[in-house]
Amino acid sequence: MSAQPYHHGDLRRTLLHAAAAHIETDGVESLSLRQLARDAGVSHAAPSRHFRDKQALLDALAEDGFHRLGASLAAAAQGDSRSKAAARAQFEALGRAYVGFAVEHPALLSLMFAMKHAPDARAELIAAGRASMDITMRVVEAAQANGAIGAGDASRIALATFAAFHGVAMLVSGDLLEGVPAGDLVATTSELLWRGLQSE
Repeated sequence: MSAQPYHHGDLRRTLLHAAAAHIETDGVESLSLRQLARDAGVSHAAPSRHFRDKQALLDALAEDGFHRLGASLAAAAQGDSRSKAAARAQFEALGRAYVGFAVEHPALLSLMFAMKHAPDARAELIAAGRASMDITMRVVEAAQANGAIGAGDASRIALATFAAFHGVAMLVSGDLLEGVPAGDLVATTSELLWRGLQSE
């Protein structure tokens, strides 16, 4: 008989955490609701109360990933950004937070963007992905407001910043830095971007 050690509402979170861990070690293809149920010690039908099928689980997993990424970026962007020095520190902190998440959860990050850009992507998933980008855009806008960086389309600047740090994350994840510490590359990338954004 299967154990039922969960209170109402806990099983969904447990399954999402287990699924996230599974794809990092064994990939998305081998993920199954039945196996997750066995690992959680519940009946094989129990996950269907939260996810109708594997696709629904993947949708939820990707959306949850964006929420987790957003929380990490939001924490990095906390604090007073009224001074130019504070704005500069926030900018680099965002880069470190993104690269840290990407390196810790490479399979999840790949799933997140694949699901977000799928033709039938759910509106909730797209919104969660945009929310993460909006945090970067707000940091850019704050830096522009206090004169730390020059004027320009904040959304484009945020996207370019995101692209640069995503590239760093892919190099780190692929062990392609040839001995360069990841933190050093994040700092250098941040410094070069920041210089390029300065007012003339």
